[in-house]
Amino acid sequence: MRTSRFLAAAVITVVAVGALCSVLQAQDSRSVWDGVYTKEQAKRGAALFDAECAGCHGAAGEGGGMAPALVGNAFTANYDGQTVGDLFERTRATMPVGKEGQLSAQVNADITAFMLECNEFPAGAAELPSQAMTLKMVKFVASKP
Repeated sequence: MRTSRFLAAAVITVVAVGALCSVLQAQDSRSVWDGVYTKEQAKRGAALFDAECAGCHGAAGEGGGMAPALVGNAFTANYDGQTVGDLFERTRATMPVGKEGQLSAQVNADITAFMLECNEFPAGAAELPSQAMTLKMVKFVASKP
């Protein structure tokens, strides 16, 4: 009797672990090309970008003075192979100058959505989350697969 309970528990554990691995693998295969933000979120992000970032990076992220461009091949190449979480964390920790780390996670997610839109990554049905660990599961892939 104990052996059959043990075997049943083992089978359930193996099935549960397999299901979890499938979910994580599916999430891990998401990229910026899968529509990871909404148009409405990017619109909010545009207004926030204008207020918090455009003074240095330009109205559309084209760069200016000492601030690098946040659009174009050089920018996307810089993040190619990383994750949206890496972009989100760098923005959160280093921007805006003088207010580093002071913007809310939601504000940073909205600004990140705007940056993705400016780089012509497609919008989707769900908003970009504001949790860095979740964003680490979304690959930043510079060119469309």
